[in-house]
Amino acid sequence: MFGSIGTRSLLFGVHQFLWHPLTVWLAWKELYGNPSWKETVCIALHDMGYWGKKSMDGSDGVRHPEAGAELVGRMFGEEYRQLVLGHSRSYAKLHGIDPSKLCWADKLSIKYERWWLYLPRAWASGELKEYRAVADHKRFVDKNESNRKWFEKLKEDMERQSKEETRKQHCIKSIKNTVGAKQVPVRL
Repeated sequence: MFGSIGTRSLLFGVHQFLWHPLTVWLAWKELYGNPSWKETVCIALHDMGYWGKKSMDGSDGVRHPEAGAELVGRMFGEEYRQLVLGHSRSYAKLHGIDPSKLCWADKLSIKYERWWLYLPRAWASGELKEYRAVADHKRFVDKNESNRKWFEKLKEDMERQSKEETRKQHCIKSIKNTVGAKQVPVRL
């Protein structure tokens, strides 16, 4: 019913087309300040490629950033195309690119979720079964733990990771700016 798991995710699941972009926008604001209107469009469209996908993280699901990236690339140019392509760590790794700022806002967005809203959506769309199987395979959370425990651990891990990565990006940017800045001699 309702087509593929990717389509269900966008309609009423974890990537619901109104709620998920709102939580990503809030996370972006927390990490980087208010997004520009072009960044807001990227946030709104970044997961549209899940439409029709048979899996979330399988061979077709991993390519989901391409649809949104192509659309925003035509509208706003290569910089925004790369922003959307780089929102998925799996896609970025597969193609040898760095995760974008949108990646970390996307990961932090779970901070704005509550288990009683997230878990029913993930269950109804069929995503929960896939996500739990991946978590068990990676030994992230034992398959015998409750869904609520899995969610809380995922939430904690995504918050920590997104904040660490944005701190690293900020430090690298600061170093690049310092190295590239004109050196002014100091007189004592």
